[in-house]
Amino acid sequence: MPDRSRPTNAGPRRILLLTGASRGIGHATVKRFSAAGWRVITVSRQPFPEQCPWEMGPEDHIQLDLSDPAQTEQAIGEIRSRLEPDEGMLHALVNNAAISPKGPGGSRMGSIDTPIGDWLRVFNVNLFAPILLARGLVEELARARGAVVNVTSIAGSRVHPFAGAAYATSKAALAGLTREMAADFAPRGVRVNAISPGEIDTSILSPGTEKIVQEQIPMRRLGTPAEVAQAIYFLCTEASSYVNGAELHINGGQHV
Repeated sequence: MPDRSRPTNAGPRRILLLTGASRGIGHATVKRFSAAGWRVITVSRQPFPEQCPWEMGPEDHIQLDLSDPAQTEQAIGEIRSRLEPDEGMLHALVNNAAISPKGPGGSRMGSIDTPIGDWLRVFNVNLFAPILLARGLVEELARARGAVVNVTSIAGSRVHPFAGAAYATSKAALAGLTREMAADFAPRGVRVNAISPGEIDTSILSPGTEKIVQEQIPMRRLGTPAEVAQAIYFLCTEASSYVNGAELHINGGQHV
């Protein structure tokens, strides 16, 4: 087992709780925070992938189905127990997990043809899990004067050719929830912000993305997961100490 000790004169080890860590933006976020010396506790519905490179990954991974609110609330106790050796503090919560169901052949599911079960599952993961985790761990966040970052999407502010209706509306709701949380959590010393990625070079890109890049993105390229992770890191550190209730657009100018 790797040595998790630190010098006796070091300050408290910073801890990140990250949902949706197994690929893309989540994977890059783990690597960015780990490189800065943070302990990273990951949450996903899959077991820990052994090919992932960060130290202590398997020990600090929680397998959890965020589409089940009862299971999400039950997991709060498990998360708290993992924070106890570090003075019960949580320095950052990044709500990155999200789902976007597709129709036959990967087609976009609109507001008319999305089954109600899919609407509920999407909102449980994309909207309700973030607030359940944040309010369940508010004391641990307050103890560390920590930060919450919710990952929204450019699809939350416009109809997107690939993102489904349930996903898009859940992300719009998450942007609104971020503002509400920023007002409610700040008096406890916890900042809450959001990042809104556009077209990022991950494994879930849809065919036709290149047309969007050439016609809608002034920078004429995709973003990288590492660029998004860097923005998340900024919002979780003292560099953004007076930023609260913001939604940071990471899309190469696609929103202008």
